[in-house]
Amino acid sequence: MKEREKVAKVPKKLLLVDDDPNLILLVKDYLEYNGYEVITASHGREALSILERETPDLIICDVMMPEMDGYSFVKQVRENPRWRWLPVIFLSAKGQVSDRIKGLNEGADVYMVKPFEPEELVAQVKSTLAQAERLMAANPRRTETLQRLQVPLHVQLTPTEKKVVSLVASGMSNKEIAEALGVSQRTVESHVSNMLNKTGLNNRTELSRWALENQIV
Repeated sequence: MKEREKVAKVPKKLLLVDDDPNLILLVKDYLEYNGYEVITASHGREALSILERETPDLIICDVMMPEMDGYSFVKQVRENPRWRWLPVIFLSAKGQVSDRIKGLNEGADVYMVKPFEPEELVAQVKSTLAQAERLMAANPRRTETLQRLQVPLHVQLTPTEKKVVSLVASGMSNKEIAEALGVSQRTVESHVSNMLNKTGLNNRTELSRWALENQIV
């Protein structure tokens, strides 16, 4: 009667939206190999139709697509109370700092530039899902109020902190920021931690949005 005990862990469900069938196939296979369930759409309009039927744990979305591009799609996601809490990873061939900032400002939590290593995407998915879970655990209602960031008035950032937050808002990781500024990753982490303490914000995503909204970057 005793079967081999297996903990039936329900895989996280990801919605992958891209008009490139080859990329869809490759990314879907790699994500499924790493234990995720993946549903796909070829443009934003199709993705919205899928969201009406089922809710994923995270969205991975191309920016330039026919029918409805990534920006328009994510705008509708963020405006819908049922979906606005969903983490979003943007994929784009446009890699300028201005493009990254636009992507984050349009509602993405992470902005990745094509081509990318599959391992990096998996790491970003894992990290973003973990961050979303921590946010939900800390305050289940927080995801409904992310757009109303409450930050003390007259927060003062040092010149170095302003450089760091500008790069955070551009979508760069702590490691990339450390390389760009010629400092250690631990130093960057310390600056980010100090800014979170000063502002009372919870994570890099909120810090990025606050910096963009207040024209600090």
